[in-house]
Amino acid sequence: MRKFLYIFCFGFLFTTCDDGDIILVSLDFDDEFEQCGELVFYKINENTSETLSILFEDLTLEEILDVDDNFEYETTLPLGGTNVFNYRSYGRTPNNNFFCNDIPPSNLQIESDEVSIGGEVNIKTVLVEDDNDGIPSYLEDENLDGDNDPATNPTDTDGDEIPDYLDEDDDGDNVLTIDEIDTENLDGDNDPTTNPKNTDANSTMNPDMIPDYLDTDDDGDGVLTRDEENFIINNDPMDDKTDENFPLLSDYLNDQIATTVPATAFRSHEIRMLYTITVTIYNINLPSITQQTFNFGTLNDTNVTVDSRPGSPVFN
Repeated sequence: MRKFLYIFCFGFLFTTCDDGDIILVSLDFDDEFEQCGELVFYKINENTSETLSILFEDLTLEEILDVDDNFEYETTLPLGGTNVFNYRSYGRTPNNNFFCNDIPPSNLQIESDEVSIGGEVNIKTVLVEDDNDGIPSYLEDENLDGDNDPATNPTDTDGDEIPDYLDEDDDGDNVLTIDEIDTENLDGDNDPTTNPKNTDANSTMNPDMIPDYLDTDDDGDGVLTRDEENFIINNDPMDDKTDENFPLLSDYLNDQIATTVPATAFRSHEIRMLYTITVTIYNINLPSITQQTFNFGTLNDTNVTVDSRPGSPVFN
């Protein structure tokens, strides 16, 4: 929670306070804010019926989400004029529907209404992309360049031109990585790479120590996992089960089935995009407050901050 300290004068919010009329009011807001319209950022304290809001007339969400090559966007704009920072208190608590009709509507028994006549607002966006495959990005990079950044000199196990940290299928066997790791955390260390599935570890044919999510031949039968589509040819070996003795066992995990049906493409990929949008206000100039810096918070709206884009693996 963020606390904002105000000095108010009864009956004289915009003039000089009379002696004895000064009181201290502490505003307590969550660390997150909401957004609506074109374009309003706002925070509501339901306990105290207070709001903080910023109206932008020359800035859009599309601009804020338009990150550069470093996956960042940042701008600092003056407050006043077309960018309005507003504090209000009410006789009853406004809700989001009321708020997004205006900033905010005037039918809420407004008790205090102040607009900053100066200051600046800084908006920063950071985009993080991930494959959402159950393995943290930093564990999907060999870190050969020593910078602990999977995006630079990234590891690409299957050579499909999608680095592992963005690749839903790291080994290119058409079985998603999340289906080949220890998602149940059986060893209790919250690290899916320390107790990985390794189907052919004890194979009588070609045993190895390569975990399934990095192994192109999971059962060690000599046929690539992606080429064991003996029943339904759809770039998904998981639904191919042809052994009558083991009807629930997929062929790619059954070293007794070694029929080859060559794959012709990789499964489609989806890359998750997570935006973090933070807002900070500097040199606020309200009639009842002078504050150098206020952390307005982080945008809480998954309709804006969570997105995805298709990956385009190169079949090889």
